[in-house]
Amino acid sequence: MSTLREVGDRESWRCWLCDEPVDPDMSVNDPRGPSIDSVVTAKKAKAKGGVERLAHRACNTKKGAVKPVVPWPDRLFVVDPAPIIGVVEQLGRKGGRVAVARCPGKSDAEDASEWLLDRLSRLAPELDVETQIDAAGGAFLLVLRLRHP
Repeated sequence: MSTLREVGDRESWRCWLCDEPVDPDMSVNDPRGPSIDSVVTAKKAKAKGGVERLAHRACNTKKGAVKPVVPWPDRLFVVDPAPIIGVVEQLGRKGGRVAVARCPGKSDAEDASEWLLDRLSRLAPELDVETQIDAAGGAFLLVLRLRHP
């Protein structure tokens, strides 16, 4: 088990759930204070291990022992957005490509693509992904796929 400082330094003192900065000097009892979230995936559970990620105390408490949800920002115009954690796990297991959202305009899809790639660079830095925008029935489909399958 790592120390809070080790996990915080590795995560650049950003909450893996909300992607906001975490103050390393704030009390661990404060809702915005640092805490370690032990994330256990199905693959890691079989190996009796997990991944330690940095989270705000409130984000970690809110998540509890359920599968985490990484929200899409309200500023993006996306329809039927896919759950980001599930998509990351699926691409990590199977590779391929996953449709992650529909957008009414191409610029909406480009904005969502830019945000998603930036967010995944911190959420799952080991995953080498790229996006593709496909015209589909008057809207635009945002697809995420492994860069090197």
